[in-house]
Amino acid sequence: MKPQILHFIAPPIPYFLDCGNAFYSEGERHISRSNIGTFDLIVVTKGAISIGEGSHEWVVKQREAVILRPDLHHYGTAPCEQETEIIWIHFHTYGAWGEYEDMNACLENQTILIENHKKSAFLNHAEVNSIFIPKFTKLTQKSFEILEYFFQLEQESRSLRNWRKQNTFQLFMQHINRELITTTDMTAFHLAEKVEVFIRQNYTKKISNAMLQEQLNYHPNYLAKCMLKVFGMTPNDYLLQYRIEQSKKLLIQTEWSMTRVAEECGFQHASYFSYCFSNKEGISPLNFRKNFTGKPNQ
Repeated sequence: MKPQILHFIAPPIPYFLDCGNAFYSEGERHISRSNIGTFDLIVVTKGAISIGEGSHEWVVKQREAVILRPDLHHYGTAPCEQETEIIWIHFHTYGAWGEYEDMNACLENQTILIENHKKSAFLNHAEVNSIFIPKFTKLTQKSFEILEYFFQLEQESRSLRNWRKQNTFQLFMQHINRELITTTDMTAFHLAEKVEVFIRQNYTKKISNAMLQEQLNYHPNYLAKCMLKVFGMTPNDYLLQYRIEQSKKLLIQTEWSMTRVAEECGFQHASYFSYCFSNKEGISPLNFRKNFTGKPNQ
């Protein structure tokens, strides 16, 4: 079976809802449910449980985990052969997400998922990133320790408990996300993230392929290949997208002229800024500002 991957776009980051424990005697099986409306993370702490979702089936053993989708039928495929204990965590997201067979499929569909995200997540001017979570995984010692701490928070007062559970759940998700990435082309991810950070720190300046090569000590063609693999776009495409995303914030949050907005975001001319913005967003920057503020300042 291929290692299915859940691909989330954030923000908003998937967030914790509820958690608990369940115990199964020998001969009992997982309950049958459909369309529960939340993701269901199941971690086996003792024994083993047989679970199906749609046409997929898993035997989840001690310190292994599976994530069930909110929109499919879940069911026990066989009775437990021994006493089994699980912990479950329900979580959800308002952002876009998809399920794919492997990392390559995730990256191939990343651009489409981001476009869907902008329609559903109410944040059409926010920076976004991908979160990759394996459907089925064997937890490392560190991941399991995070979950143990998560359940120790039950002893805290309610006012502190929910805050700390949310933080700990997101730390757990971040950890298994990074663990999954390390099993793929880590060099490509590492270099793509370096390019992304450099662009974010220098987007107001003129950035060339020669500059990227000098800063990162890799040929521009290889850097472009890494960016295409991880972000679905070249460094130049990412630079243009980042500049436009920053310009949206300035259009909404300031009354600066188009010339100043363009200059602050690294565009040499207001006319070129307007062309790029309109071409990518399907609306002029003036009308974009008017839609949010009612003031189409020049």
